[in-house]
Amino acid sequence: MATITQLSQLDLNGHYSYADYLNWRLDETIELIKGKISLMSPAPSLDHQRVSTRLTGILYAQFKKQPCQLFAAPFDVRLYDRRKSVVANQDIYTVVQPDLCVICDTGKLDQRGCLGAPDWIIEILSKGNSKKEMQTKFELYRESGVKEYWIVYPFEQAVHQFVLDEEHDKYELLAMFSGEDLATSHVFPDCEVDLQEAFAE
Repeated sequence: MATITQLSQLDLNGHYSYADYLNWRLDETIELIKGKISLMSPAPSLDHQRVSTRLTGILYAQFKKQPCQLFAAPFDVRLYDRRKSVVANQDIYTVVQPDLCVICDTGKLDQRGCLGAPDWIIEILSKGNSKKEMQTKFELYRESGVKEYWIVYPFEQAVHQFVLDEEHDKYELLAMFSGEDLATSHVFPDCEVDLQEAFAE
């Protein structure tokens, strides 16, 4: 299969698998959402990057002596419906790059990133990606079995915490943190995030 180096070589309305994705050497950063190419927003804003850096530092300090591992974008996470067992490259149609994720099952990790759902994903919204994060990725993360999902709003200095109700296969909005709150993970109850520090300018 020929290596793709220009986005113009691809059909943006086409359907692709992870096997195809492995042959792309593009300057643009993209994700693959159920086989469809999804162009990521231009370089994240200063606010996005500031919050991302602060959260990475806070969480790294809390996870560095634990078996679970923290990763920050760019980091490929290959997702598939957790009710299916197919994991061959040609049968995976979703590759995303969450802003932050925590993975406890080291069997999911390989040199290409993570195969399967992280335990916890944090997405930091930019003005241009709100709809994708709120709708498309919300459903993807639920379907693939991400246990906890935080959506971070830098401009509002707020965090919405969703926890997967596996019995009913849906996300529950567990908490809405803001401003000076101490946000605590549900899956990792010993992990606390001082939002005043995370959102500090």
